[in-house]
Amino acid sequence: MARHIEHSAHYPHSVATLHAALTDEHYWQSRLQQVGGPGAKLDSVQVGDGTIDVVMTQAVPAEHLPSVVTKIRPGDLIIKRTESWGPLQGDRAEGTFSAEVEGAPGQLRGTMVLTADSGGSLLVMDGDVEVKLPIFGSKVESVIAGQVLELLDAEEDFTGQWTAQAR
Repeated sequence: MARHIEHSAHYPHSVATLHAALTDEHYWQSRLQQVGGPGAKLDSVQVGDGTIDVVMTQAVPAEHLPSVVTKIRPGDLIIKRTESWGPLQGDRAEGTFSAEVEGAPGQLRGTMVLTADSGGSLLVMDGDVEVKLPIFGSKVESVIAGQVLELLDAEEDFTGQWTAQAR
């Protein structure tokens, strides 16, 4: 059974300012450099007319993983992530995200919505973590959900700083 995750971030900047950052290749390069972890890299970036599709690879070193994970999957976790943003339509943009761990039967998938909010903008992420392992699946899902939420907090902080500088 999948574990549901939700994350929301309020920014004091307009939806247009935030969307411009999220669809800028330089933003993604800087974000991965700042909060992507060891060996993080952009695998591909496709920028369209107000849209973007990003594929990146990140790693979580084994020494930062709980034993319940390293017993099942020894070594560093290599994670392939995707994030896509559609065009800005008024004060709203929608996107999708996903992540898969190499050599593990699990995935993270979800949607993102960027809307105007009092005094700025609101980014809401809604997704599910699913690990298909008998007995241990729910424990691993819990660990992954916690790690993802920590990463989203770090990415939120970076995005807030980035958009403040872009103004």
